Amino acid sequence: MNIEKLLRPKSMAIIGASEKDGFGGDTCRIILQYKKEQSRVYFVNPKYSMVFDRICYPAIADIEDEVDMAIICTPKKAVNTLLREAAGKGCKGAVVFASGYAETGSEGKADQDELVDLCDKLDIALMGPNCAGFANYIDDVFSFAFLTDYRQRKGNIGLVSQSGQICLAGLDLPNIGFSHIISSGNSAQITVEEYLSFLVDDEDTKVVCAYIEGIKKPELFINALRRAALKRKPVVILKSGRSEKARELAASHTGSLAGSDKALSAIFEKYGVLRVDDVQELFFTAQVFSRLKKMPASFKYASLNVSGGEALITADTALLSGIELAEFGQETKQKLKQLLPFYATASNPLDMTATLAYDPDKLAAALKIIMDDQDVGAVIMGYTINNVITDTTVRCLIEGLEKATCSEHAKPVVWLTFVSHTPDKEQSDHLEVMNIPVLPPSKYGFKILGSLNKFASYRAEERNLDFVNSTARAAGKYAALTEYESMKELADAGIASVKQVVVPDKTTLQKVIAELRFPLVMKIDSPDILHKSDAGAVKLNIGSKEEALVAFDEITGNAGRYKPGARIGSVLVREMIPQGTEVIAGIVTDNQFGAFVMVGLGGVFVELFEDIQLYPVPLSKHEAKKMITSLKAYKLLTGFRGEPSKDVDALSDLIVRVGDYACNHINNLKEMDINPLFIYEEGKGVAPADALIVKEIP
Repeated sequence: MNIEKLLRPKSMAIIGASEKDGFGGDTCRIILQYKKEQSRVYFVNPKYSMVFDRICYPAIADIEDEVDMAIICTPKKAVNTLLREAAGKGCKGAVVFASGYAETGSEGKADQDELVDLCDKLDIALMGPNCAGFANYIDDVFSFAFLTDYRQRKGNIGLVSQSGQICLAGLDLPNIGFSHIISSGNSAQITVEEYLSFLVDDEDTKVVCAYIEGIKKPELFINALRRAALKRKPVVILKSGRSEKARELAASHTGSLAGSDKALSAIFEKYGVLRVDDVQELFFTAQVFSRLKKMPASFKYASLNVSGGEALITADTALLSGIELAEFGQETKQKLKQLLPFYATASNPLDMTATLAYDPDKLAAALKIIMDDQDVGAVIMGYTINNVITDTTVRCLIEGLEKATCSEHAKPVVWLTFVSHTPDKEQSDHLEVMNIPVLPPSKYGFKILGSLNKFASYRAEERNLDFVNSTARAAGKYAALTEYESMKELADAGIASVKQVVVPDKTTLQKVIAELRFPLVMKIDSPDILHKSDAGAVKLNIGSKEEALVAFDEITGNAGRYKPGARIGSVLVREMIPQGTEVIAGIVTDNQFGAFVMVGLGGVFVELFEDIQLYPVPLSKHEAKKMITSLKAYKLLTGFRGEPSKDVDALSDLIVRVGDYACNHINNLKEMDINPLFIYEEGKGVAPADALIVKEIP
């Protein structure tokens, strides 16, 4: 399939064209309103000879031109026939608006499969079905079916959405410009991942944003994110499906698979994707990256406000949002005092007072002083723009900003509103020309600044961006290795383990004890008993040969009573390791995205706070350390309340090796659990005390 023929056609036919409200009429209206060159746009409908004063052909076959792309605006029952007719005119792309396919259940799914098979056979790239089409503002191509007010919308944000209404929401926002708007609908053949890939590679798209309900092609999705990371192109994604209700609705809406949300969040973290929580955050985050010409050099902000109240609110909201405000240097304060009235304080956030707010020259001077401060990475101008009154203050602020930001050495500036309001168009347009993004009110605004900081600090070179997956893992039966087998595999993988043996009887036990150091730990070694403590089949702190012989009988006897018929022929004997801070590490597998390293602090922190971090394999040491520092209980590893700091470096090395093990066994590994894993004082390493590996049975 040639996605270029779909998204960048030279000629197009609107099948079902009309002057009525609806897909056929609205698509025609949009094309006539927006498309500059219309010579190779053809209307088709056997009911009409003219539509909007243009020739309307009875059938696509009657067009005396080759047609690259067909926009099918008819009900579902006519779609397949029309696609065959379009193929006869050389058509290689089609937009199908009709619904009633996979989003409706099994019968609709069968119809959708038939539609895809037909398009595959005809070599037609299909958008939809159940979509709203697309708008390509760069190449002057429009097949969008929802009406919007007429205005210039060309820009550098590329949007793909599985909801047409979200596309419309973006188009309705003022002062946001798009390179492409793609409503992919059911994404039955050309999928969200392929549109995302197109936008990542598109030179006219500076920012990629997406609303996604499910992933169908994980490897293609990851490859697109990897390329975006290497290109330093921001990707902003609103992914639904966190709740069970949302997953149910996704199935009925577009027939999508929601996938594992935790796995997706970990994927986003690895590749620097900015995940947002709602539609407003999606578009305003994209706008920030669309407008700014350069990223902040540091992540401390200076905030200028017109009132003391707003300055105080800014200080509190920044703290709650994790945004750091710069500390003005003494030189900066002294220079600002010369511009401010005697009753004002040269602090950050800065209450500008009327002295600066109504004097563009003084404001520009103050801004230059603040931008010269080494602790300041970017500037926030805090004030609400509205269209109710002509606000002299806004005009003065914009004029001052214009004078201060004309230098190439000027630092990035964002405008923060305090109350949601329809902004004055003239002033908003002026800020757009100045490449100053306008943020929504404080909580949203500061969260978006957090995303800006996250992207600016992301370094692809610190990550292992490889993707390892396997489709072979979906089938097959799995079995748990014994603890002895699991620990041996860890040792072979370079994950240190103490000396261990399995003994079938007490005679053998007496022989091997001489080679081990007391105290010992003894456990049943049975693939049928995974919870050995529950079975009374674990003995700790064994200090002599006599204790070991007694323990052997107790362990085997308890195991037999706990699970009659279990394979209990051997007992594991291991030198007992010193107690340390308990950590859990291991591997879990996701049906779509493969293996993920898991790490968390043990004990109540896992059970009570669900304090676990996931991350896709393979991973670098930098990524492993970031996993550890992201734990809620990380402070307990850093010398909390006088305790010695723990060996986080050694734990990071172990996590990397666990990830490597998963990569080397990706085709047959289901899960791994190292629990407990003891972490000791800084410089003294880590030691696994127990392990469980579940693999596919050959």
